[in-house]
Amino acid sequence: TPQKPVKQPASSQDVAAKKKGTMGDSGVPPPDSRQHLNIVFIGHIDAGKSTTCGNILYLCGYVDERTIEKYEREARDRNRESWFLAFIMDTNEEERQKGKTVEVGQARIETSNKRFTILDAPGHKNYVPNMISGATQADCGVLILSARKGEFETGFDRGGQTREHTLLAKTLGVSHLIVAVNKMDDHTCDWSESRYNEVVQKLRPFLKTCGFVEGRNLNFVPISGLVGQNLKYHVSDPSYKGYSAKASWYPVSQPTLFQLLDSVEITTFDDKASLRIPLTGSYRDNGVMCMGKVESGTISTGQTCLVMPQKAKVKVQNILFDDDEFAYAKPGENIRLRIVGLEEDQISKGSVICEVDRPCPVVTEFIAMVQIIDLLEHRPLITSGYFCVMHAHSVVVEMQFHKLLETTDKVTKRKKANPTFVKNNTLVTAHLKVSSPICLEVFDNCPQLGRFTMRDEDKTIAVGKVLKLIKTE
Repeated sequence: TPQKPVKQPASSQDVAAKKKGTMGDSGVPPPDSRQHLNIVFIGHIDAGKSTTCGNILYLCGYVDERTIEKYEREARDRNRESWFLAFIMDTNEEERQKGKTVEVGQARIETSNKRFTILDAPGHKNYVPNMISGATQADCGVLILSARKGEFETGFDRGGQTREHTLLAKTLGVSHLIVAVNKMDDHTCDWSESRYNEVVQKLRPFLKTCGFVEGRNLNFVPISGLVGQNLKYHVSDPSYKGYSAKASWYPVSQPTLFQLLDSVEITTFDDKASLRIPLTGSYRDNGVMCMGKVESGTISTGQTCLVMPQKAKVKVQNILFDDDEFAYAKPGENIRLRIVGLEEDQISKGSVICEVDRPCPVVTEFIAMVQIIDLLEHRPLITSGYFCVMHAHSVVVEMQFHKLLETTDKVTKRKKANPTFVKNNTLVTAHLKVSSPICLEVFDNCPQLGRFTMRDEDKTIAVGKVLKLIKTE
C-alpha cells in the first residue's frame, strides 16, 4: 500500500494569520496585503499533479486525517490505492472513476509572504482546452514530471503533453516555472542523483526555447508527491519522518517546493490602469454572480461598470474572495462579483468587466504576430482562408487567416512581404478575422488580453500577440 503522507505538527508562523487590514467605512475590510498568485500545475497524464496538490493541501492543514482516511478507503474500493491524495483535488465522480482530472480544480494555500490559488490543470490529451483556461489565469507554473523509468520519456516525446503544456504556459503568461521532478521515491529511481540530472539535462534546452532560464525564471526541485518529500519538509533533514539518506546529494541548503513558491518574484500588475476582468463564468446565488481574475485596474463595491461586448451597465453589490467579502479588489485576485443589471444567461465566457469611461475594445478583425509551432500533418501549410480555433483570455472563438502580410526569418531577421503560405517554425504577421465580436487589446497595452493561442483538431498549432485592432465595434 502507498505510504501515508507524513504530516509534521504545524508551527505558529506556518499558516500565517489572515491579515485583513482595517475596516473600511462600510464595515467591509480591504483585501489581504500579501501578494496573491495563481499557480497552475501542468504536465503529462499520471505525472502526479493531483496527488502532489492533494498532499500540499494536506500538509497545509486544509484536509484533516479523517478525510484522508475516507479517501484512502474510497480509493481502495476502486483498486486505485495510490490515488487517495488526488481525491482531494478531483471532485467529480467521473474524475474519480477514471483517475483523470477534467475540470480545473481550485484550492488555496498561504505562506508567510504569499497567498496562492492552486489550479490543478488536467494532463490528458483530450482535455487541453481545459488546461488553457487554467493557464490563462496563472502567474506561476509548476511542471510536474515523472522520474520513473519510461514515464518521463513518454511524457516528453512527441505525443506526450509535457512540451505542449510548457509552451502553452509560457504563451499564456506564466512568467515563472518550477519544474518538480516527481516520483523520486519510486523503486526505478530510489532518489538517484544521476536519474534526476538526466531528466533536468534533457529538459533544459527545450525550456530555454520556451523562454524559461535558470537564475531568471526557472527552478528545478526533486520531490515525491505521494510521500511528501521536499514539498514542505526537506528530504535531507534527519528530523523529518520522510528523511532519506539516499537523497544526501540534495542538501538542506537547497530549497523545497514550498520555499521556491514563497520566493517567486512576479511583477505586480498596474492597479491604476484601465479595469479589465475577463469573466470565466456566471451563476445565480442570491442574485447574479460572475467569476474572473482582475488583470488590471481596481474594482470597488458599489461601482457601476460596463460589461463588454454586451455594452451593458451593471452595479457591483459585493466582491468576494472565497467566502470573505472585501471592499475592493486589485490586480492578480480571483474574485466573484454579485452584480445587478444583467441576467446570468446574458454573460458569456470571454465577457470583460471594464470602467464605464474606459471600455475594452471589441473587434472582429485585427493584425497579429503569429508564431507557427506545430501544424497538422495533413494540413502542413497555412494560406489565406485557413480556419482554426482561437483561445484568448477566457474566450474561445472560430478564427480565419484573412491575409498573410509578412514573414520574418528568425535567424537572419530578413522580412518577406505577402507570402502565399507559411509552415512550421515561421513568424508571420497576419490579418485575422473572428466569427463573432470579442474583447481584445493590443499586446503592449494589456498583455493578458493581447495574447492568444490557435488550435486545430485538438492540437496547439500557433501562438500570437495582437499588434493592431482593425474593426472595432
